[in-house]
Amino acid sequence: MYKITMKSVFVASAFLVGVSSSFAQDILVNSLKLNASDKSKENFKFTEVVNLGTTSVKNQGSSGTCWSYSTNSFLESEMIRLGKQPVELSQIFSARNVYVEKGINYVRMHGAVTLGDGGALHDVINMYKKYGAVPREVYTGLNYGTDKNKFGEMSALIEGVLAAVVKNPNGELTPNWQKAYAAVIDSYLGKVPDNFNYKGKNYTPQSFAKEIVGINPDDYIEMSSFTTSPYYQKTTMMVPDNWSFDQVYNVKVNDMTDVIDNALKKGYTVAWATDVSEKSFSWKNGVAYVPTKKFDEMTAEEKADMFNGPKAEPEITPEMRQAAFDNYTTTDDHGMHIIGIAKDQTGKEYYIVKNSWGETNDYKGFLFVTKNFVKYKTTALMVNKGGIPSEIAKKLGV
Repeated sequence: MYKITMKSVFVASAFLVGVSSSFAQDILVNSLKLNASDKSKENFKFTEVVNLGTTSVKNQGSSGTCWSYSTNSFLESEMIRLGKQPVELSQIFSARNVYVEKGINYVRMHGAVTLGDGGALHDVINMYKKYGAVPREVYTGLNYGTDKNKFGEMSALIEGVLAAVVKNPNGELTPNWQKAYAAVIDSYLGKVPDNFNYKGKNYTPQSFAKEIVGINPDDYIEMSSFTTSPYYQKTTMMVPDNWSFDQVYNVKVNDMTDVIDNALKKGYTVAWATDVSEKSFSWKNGVAYVPTKKFDEMTAEEKADMFNGPKAEPEITPEMRQAAFDNYTTTDDHGMHIIGIAKDQTGKEYYIVKNSWGETNDYKGFLFVTKNFVKYKTTALMVNKGGIPSEIAKKLGV
């Protein structure tokens, strides 16, 4: 869940000539730098309504692994909800295992599936179920002297390895390609330990997941909203980074915010996948909303004032949401973590969102996102099934 094909000719062209997903992440962050107003923070007065527990803000660096950062943060908050001492989990452990599985899938599909750093919320749950979990201190993925992720070279190499395998120069694939592929990944990220010590006790990734993290991966439900499939049934999420072709529950537009509201008020946080390459998404000011006027139709004064205090928003309809998805004005850019609800000075509610781009914005790594933005731009959300309203859970059969 990062965007290579952003809403610009430059990035689309870069994708066509093979830009790495890590570079695409850098382009995405840099493209948002102009989305800011001079006096935003002083013109918003936010009051927290719900603010659930979370671990510290992280920085994913130059990697398209937001899906892993956001969903591991979500699992850390699940530990808090369960009354456990939260462990900062290794995001790169999840990502490393996805690289391996994605490579296998890529070869099976003869190269006709997405590669790169991107992924989906369910990838972390799927990898947790298959491989377990390890603390971040045990497996940082920083194996060659950097203090932040920098995956461009690795991404280029593993893509080259897989391209060579798909060409099938022997006329029949050997089992050795998987070992060679994993070795390239491990040379950059480090080899995953079979056993490790944590607080004086020895664990495997599987035993650590069971004994310390203690979540049930079958308790987590992923959903989205499309008019192209029946409601309250599963449908394949048609985004490029759904390399595993997982299915999500299809719900109505308003159901998404009803689920988030119910979950937060019952103590459950929410993992969130969304489009952020919008003129109305300001990372610097920590605010996102849906304007009533298209950016190109705004005056210079209106553009400068976009984030200087609360603004009116249009009603979000299912048709409006689907059209944006179908015409590429909504794309699967980024994963974040919804941890609470706040009100502005007019009484309007926003979600408090934790990001993984460090503490470089006005709210030290957090944002305030309107419910209409979530209705319009969400590509998927994940929640513990205990947080779903009973009437929606009944319709889903969960």
